[in-house]
Amino acid sequence: MSIKFKFVFLFFFLQTFVPILLGQELPPVETFMPEIYEAEDQNWGITQAEDESIYFANNKGLLTYNGARWKLYDSPNSTIMRSVKFIDSKIFSGSHMDFGYWEKDTKGNLSYTSIVEKKDLAILDDEEFWNILRLERSVLFQSLQRIYIYDKEKDSISIIESNNGIKRIYKVDNRIYFQKKDQGIFSFESGEARLVSDHPMLRDRSVVNIFKHNNQLVFLTKENGFFQIYNKKIVPWNKELNQKLRQYVVYNSIQLKNGNFILGTVSNGIIYISSDFQITYKIDQSRGLGNNTVLSLFEDKVGNVWLGLNRGINNVNFSTQLRVYSDIGVLGTVYTSLLDGDILYLGTNQGLFYKNLNFNRGFELIQGTEGQVWFLKKLKNTIFCGHDAGTFTVKNKKIEHIFRSEGTWQIKEIENSPNLLIQGNYEGLSILEYKNNRWQTRNKLEGFEISSRYLEFSESKSLLMSHEYKGVYQLKMDDDYKKVISHRQTDIPKSAKSSLVKFDNRILYGASDGVFYFDTNQQEFFKENTLSGLYNTEEYISGKLVVTNNKLFAFTKNRIAYAEKGSLTDIQLSSIYHPQNLRLTKEGYENILYIGGENYLIGNSTGYMISELNTKNIKQYNIRLDKVSAHQLNRKHSQLSLSEESKDLTSFENHLKFSFSISNYNKYLPSQYRYRLVGFNENWTQWSSSTEATFENLPFGDYTFQVKGRVGKSETENTISYRFVIEKPWYQKTTAIVVYIVMGFLSVIFFHILHRRYYKIQRQKLLKQKEKELEIKQLENEQQLMHYKNLDLQKDIEAKNRELGMSAMNLVKRNELLGHIKKELGIAKNMEDISKVIKLINRNLNTNDDWKLFEEAFNTADKDFIKKLKTLHSNLTSNDLRLCTYLRLNLSSKEIAPLLNISLRSVEVKRYRLRKKMNLPHEASLTDYILAL
Repeated sequence: MSIKFKFVFLFFFLQTFVPILLGQELPPVETFMPEIYEAEDQNWGITQAEDESIYFANNKGLLTYNGARWKLYDSPNSTIMRSVKFIDSKIFSGSHMDFGYWEKDTKGNLSYTSIVEKKDLAILDDEEFWNILRLERSVLFQSLQRIYIYDKEKDSISIIESNNGIKRIYKVDNRIYFQKKDQGIFSFESGEARLVSDHPMLRDRSVVNIFKHNNQLVFLTKENGFFQIYNKKIVPWNKELNQKLRQYVVYNSIQLKNGNFILGTVSNGIIYISSDFQITYKIDQSRGLGNNTVLSLFEDKVGNVWLGLNRGINNVNFSTQLRVYSDIGVLGTVYTSLLDGDILYLGTNQGLFYKNLNFNRGFELIQGTEGQVWFLKKLKNTIFCGHDAGTFTVKNKKIEHIFRSEGTWQIKEIENSPNLLIQGNYEGLSILEYKNNRWQTRNKLEGFEISSRYLEFSESKSLLMSHEYKGVYQLKMDDDYKKVISHRQTDIPKSAKSSLVKFDNRILYGASDGVFYFDTNQQEFFKENTLSGLYNTEEYISGKLVVTNNKLFAFTKNRIAYAEKGSLTDIQLSSIYHPQNLRLTKEGYENILYIGGENYLIGNSTGYMISELNTKNIKQYNIRLDKVSAHQLNRKHSQLSLSEESKDLTSFENHLKFSFSISNYNKYLPSQYRYRLVGFNENWTQWSSSTEATFENLPFGDYTFQVKGRVGKSETENTISYRFVIEKPWYQKTTAIVVYIVMGFLSVIFFHILHRRYYKIQRQKLLKQKEKELEIKQLENEQQLMHYKNLDLQKDIEAKNRELGMSAMNLVKRNELLGHIKKELGIAKNMEDISKVIKLINRNLNTNDDWKLFEEAFNTADKDFIKKLKTLHSNLTSNDLRLCTYLRLNLSSKEIAPLLNISLRSVEVKRYRLRKKMNLPHEASLTDYILAL
């Protein structure tokens, strides 16, 4: 089996067996899975508060969503929350064996009050509260066994018992109805239950809801459809509708403000039923729902329908002007479209598809067009299809392949040549001719082989061709359109994703630098300032320009902009907010088609969407402040009151965080915000989707935080202001400054005293130091003087020593002389005379007297020597001391002998004896020892 055959077979199978309702354009569906809202899967009840926040009864507790962020309040008794209802600024909820209400505090947080605990109610074992309704001043809580009626004004509780059980309660025209098991439908009047009908259909079947239609009660059953009371009988509301509904199991339902109905089923998603008994469409998991089991339904204030699913939450945007056709893997990316009567054609990367708008069927593939379609247009009463395989003509859902060469980008009419068309191909240009009642290829234009995606005639035989990578060329052709005579590249800069179109009788070139027009007189492009306002550099994603319904469209990052001629022929610019990340158009291949009224079809990578060209938002929105917190550095955040009074914060609480939101639940019209902090920065920030603003390390001062929002192009009606004051640090406050001044004054006095004391001490120290220096100087002088005196004394001693030595020497010489004389006289002949002389000499040789005189002089010169000698050697005699004295004077034995008046031999004997008395060793020198003392 060939690949082509398999491809054809797949499309045939899908188009044959896909359900009829898959061919519809549906409202956008926004899906929130448990991973997003961070709670459990199932959601049993939905309500909306006065500030338009949405609340859900989740398995884990009370879940809230304000359009910007989700928050979960855990169930008070950790059980599944089954019901929720907003009534008079309070959010009432019911769970397992408990019901009560939630209230917001000044910080924006919810706190819970249990009515069961407050009233000390005796709840039945295992009792759960599945429904909550309001009746005048009372709130009704319904379990499967009882109805508890809470009077808000009296703060009292009354109970309606049911032995057979209560399946559901319903409110119709301010009257409460409920179904008792095996008994039928009852109404609650004047505090009593009154039977409405015990018909088997209402007694034995589960009634999902009760409505009012044409002043008649209409009952929706779980498996048998709608019934009404007619002439006191229960009859089908519409037999044909009931027949269709029997294939579904309905779990819940609501009647919309427009009178239509939405049914939530157990396994088939939701069914939309018009008031004329027609199933308009069905939305299930294959068409965008997160899950097929619908546990709860709720219509919000703007007409969106919220679905609490068995897994997740969905918001169906019935209020939006958009309808979306989501491809299920058949169409692919839509590159071009065409509406011919009731037949809508879509050219995609998968082929050419069509469907009849009068029938709710899916698109069918025109056989033989498998592959990439670039171009669709009706020219000369013929539909032409530019394809990767060439050119096709389309008629009666069949094609004729009239050009089998390179792929075809575009086809244009040739003025004054009704039977000719020119087409741009992958490798140049070619001519189509109407001949023999059919279009066929006539020739390829010679002399130009560049891929020609965009073509526009500037004048007869002159063609402008745009190539996004090469620029714009001007071509001149011969009269028969068989050859390109000449071509030149214009001066317009080339630009990726550029385009070339004709609008208002001018050829326009769309590029990243703006929109340029071709001046036929100067034969060059010039910037068109007005049309360049369709997009700017910051929002530029594509220069693709499209003309439809006499409007010129451009596609930017956040908008679809368009230009049209005004009543005074001036060009007027408008735009609708369609961000590219939601629009999902193929950049550079954007396409838009007028399909009647204010509706335009926009092809994208997932199918297409149909949008009303309305520049005004249906609803005006308000912005609100959700949370303000302040904290110290690296400390836990503490919430602040949201009241309008100014908040005083300490200098350490200078890290602030603001959370804000708009209750906008439109999938294709996201909210944006800008803010400023007056007192810190007067300039507004750029528009952003961020719903938080953080300021860190703010200095002390008076601040006002201001934030405003916009949905699409329309700004919110209000601007939020929040004033707060960051106090000065304690060390910068007035009291601290006074303390600083006093402390400064005291410090000046203190330091003055310290200064004076310091300098007084320093002066005293200096005086003492000077005195000390003087004393030291004086001592130095005295020492120096003493040194000089010592020197003098030393000199005196030396002189005395010299004198002593000289005296000793004189004595020695005298004694030697006298001895010599004595000796000579001893040998004289006249002894009598000589004896007289000898006696005289002996009298003069009084060595004792000489010694005493010498001893006194020696003691004066070396007074410590004798004492030290006597101390060391107490056994020495006076003669020994005398010998030591002479040795002290370093006299030799020969010199000592005359002084002692003894012989040299006797001196040696005395020295020997002296050594023994001093116990000197044999090798020691006696003279050295005595000199060393």
